Amino acid sequence: MAKWTPKHEAPEPLEGPVVGTVTGGTILWFVLFVAQLPFYGWYDEHGHTWWLWTCLAGGGLGLIGIWYVRRRDAAIKRAAVAGERTTPAP
Repeated sequence: MAKWTPKHEAPEPLEGPVVGTVTGGTILWFVLFVAQLPFYGWYDEHGHTWWLWTCLAGGGLGLIGIWYVRRRDAAIKRAAVAGERTTPAP
């Protein structure tokens, strides 16, 4: 089998409101978990309790994601400020 080579360069990554997006997704996972809790008995009877635990795991991983993207955003801003300080004036 031949080695695959790209025919064009990959596009630049999109930058947007990453912190807000991850925070919104995390809140959504926790809301879904809490909304399903009253139906735990039904989920247990039908073998679908994994739905609840999937939502809880999504919320937990989202908390890690929030921590990560906030630190990343702060590092990007620090690098931009440091770059402005070291750039000589024309």
